[in-house]
Amino acid sequence: MTVKVNGRMRDHVPVNYKCCSLFLCFVINVGWIITISISVGSNIMLRGMRFVFAAAVVTAFGVMGLGQPAIARPVLEAGVVPFDGFRPGTVVIRTSERHLYLVLGDGRAIRYPIAVGKPGKEWAGDTVIARKVANPTWQAPSVVLLDNPHLPSLIPPGPANPLGPRALVLAADEYAIHGTNHPETIGTKASYGCIRMYNRDIVDLYQRVSVGTPVVVED
Repeated sequence: MTVKVNGRMRDHVPVNYKCCSLFLCFVINVGWIITISISVGSNIMLRGMRFVFAAAVVTAFGVMGLGQPAIARPVLEAGVVPFDGFRPGTVVIRTSERHLYLVLGDGRAIRYPIAVGKPGKEWAGDTVIARKVANPTWQAPSVVLLDNPHLPSLIPPGPANPLGPRALVLAADEYAIHGTNHPETIGTKASYGCIRMYNRDIVDLYQRVSVGTPVVVED
């Protein structure tokens, strides 16, 4: 079953590109060895080619990182994925993944790519959406102005606004889930603790949640 996300029908299908690359490397090397061994007809040459092939495979494992634990990379497009463990309607933010999940129920959730707090600015805990703000005005927090004194203290709604077109302000007014004027940061650790989303994604999420929606932030 698919769910319309950002006006399009989406269902996530993972693809293991590393396995495909390794298989291609294997096929090419086998074909190369057979061709050379037939044309030369030398046992010495065939042994040499076997050594080259073994070295190529070892190199491929090292370059592609298949000999090491895989490093999770955020998927940079929203989609529906399997998801359990939370009540429908809950927003779950997994900082280490740089993903936000809106739980749909029936073992599914909409997954959105996000930017999270930079090192030293991460946080975790339970909260709720306290306010929904369309076309917000950005007011620079004191810690941001301290690090960036050249920034204006207020930025009105528009393309230069760091909050983007929508903001979901969390309880205590310290952090928010919002859009961004720097979409290239999505998938990274870049903020002062707020959760950044692509503007199209925050508009989509904004219409799906309400004030009081529970938000769970995990490491």
